[in-house]
Amino acid sequence: MLKFEQYVRPDTPQEAFDLLQENRLATIIGGMMWLRLSDRTIPVGIDLSGCGLNTIEETDGAFIIGAMVTLGQLENHEAFKQMTRGVFTDGVHDIIGTQFRNLATVGGSAYARMGFSDIVTALLPLDTWCEFTGAGTMRFADFVNGGAARDVLERIVVKKHDYRASFQCLRNSATDFSTLNVCAALWENEWHLAVGARPKKAKFLEGDDLALPVGFTNEQLAAACENARYLNYGTDRRGSAEYRAELAELLSRRAIQAAAAQSSVEEELARAAEANKPRGISQ
Repeated sequence: MLKFEQYVRPDTPQEAFDLLQENRLATIIGGMMWLRLSDRTIPVGIDLSGCGLNTIEETDGAFIIGAMVTLGQLENHEAFKQMTRGVFTDGVHDIIGTQFRNLATVGGSAYARMGFSDIVTALLPLDTWCEFTGAGTMRFADFVNGGAARDVLERIVVKKHDYRASFQCLRNSATDFSTLNVCAALWENEWHLAVGARPKKAKFLEGDDLALPVGFTNEQLAAACENARYLNYGTDRRGSAEYRAELAELLSRRAIQAAAAQSSVEEELARAAEANKPRGISQ
């Protein structure tokens, strides 16, 4: 059973940060979906629900997502879904169930950086940034690689681009954790690829690590997917390291090809509007 010796609900992220620094055993509670499964006593539980971090703001250049926004809120945000080609929605819609996603938070899922996370994999290839109380703003990829220890994640910022993006995963059954997940995104004329559930935390490839030009040939695509194949994979009850390596190459190919086949958001919206126009009834 999880127990708290002291429960604190600060009014600002700075208050939460100060509490976190004062007691090295203090813990941010977040949405409490995974933390509650632990069997331990936490000296100080810090609840961020009073800090005003539960909104999604759209500006001219970005979507600003509060750390306490639930997976369900972001999953069903139509403007965010359109811009990102639904990769976040595709990544979370099989997570446990609707009730769970309406309680689990984006910030808690991102900050934990758990190896099985679909959320981390879906956000990594986008132009995603984190705003911390102590460390300030940093690229999400840098945070996933180990930045901002014992800090308060306030917001996740996804900058606007004309994304081409696709999320692919394999699960042994519906609502199970992914055996492997992959997300590919093209923006600013560069491909970005994340491979997660290895079962270690997601690995991010871009630039020379991915070596995939915008107008790639079949040979260049095969080489890029082979780069994903040779990441470090592990074995657990959902699959062996060798199986995951095979999946990584296959799902990377599917994600990149699906993203490359997309038109611009404006073109797709115009086609949808045209298709939905009422038609005359022929006599």
